[in-house]
Amino acid sequence: MSLSARLLFPVLLCVAGLAQAAPPQFEATAFGAYRLGGEFDVDNAPVGAPDSADLEEGGGWGVGLALYRDPDAFYEFLYSRQATGIDRNAPVVGSMDVTTEYYHLGGTLSFDPQPALRSWLSLTVGVTRFSADGYSAESEFSASLGGGVRVPLGERVALTLGLRGYLTFVDTDTRFFCSSIDGQGGCLLNSTGSTIFQAEASAGLAVRF
Repeated sequence: MSLSARLLFPVLLCVAGLAQAAPPQFEATAFGAYRLGGEFDVDNAPVGAPDSADLEEGGGWGVGLALYRDPDAFYEFLYSRQATGIDRNAPVVGSMDVTTEYYHLGGTLSFDPQPALRSWLSLTVGVTRFSADGYSAESEFSASLGGGVRVPLGERVALTLGLRGYLTFVDTDTRFFCSSIDGQGGCLLNSTGSTIFQAEASAGLAVRF
């Protein structure tokens, strides 16, 4: 072995060791979810018909992108989506398909650094978007609080299980799903108060790199 090779070999070993020991900087998560909640008033409900309507509970999905601040905390972008309908107790709007999306930024802290299980707490803020085909979309400020556990499946892969609550802030006279035909406009739903709440249970797969 030449002198230059002898000098270079320990340096390469050192660099390789540092690269292997370097903590992850980014994380990508894909998850499935089950969401419920979301109550509205029904505008111009017929006499005897329910004057409120809920979004139907059902499945959804989402993704999360994270930038690690340190091994126990990261900043994140959260996107969660559910395509559902209005409950059948509201005949005026019962056949309408509604998509609810959350676009949020925030952060997550991890606790209990155990090999088999880690708990986490997440706080995010951003925008909720309600949309339906043929009607105008409505976007409102919202926040979420979530928590759960992470189960490592490998050095950089983990199963994530969580619960999250979304709170959307609206004016009491905010109207949803409005349309205009031949100059005649109207809206189907109205907010029941100053907030709209939804809860979500999720399971996903996180990959760190």
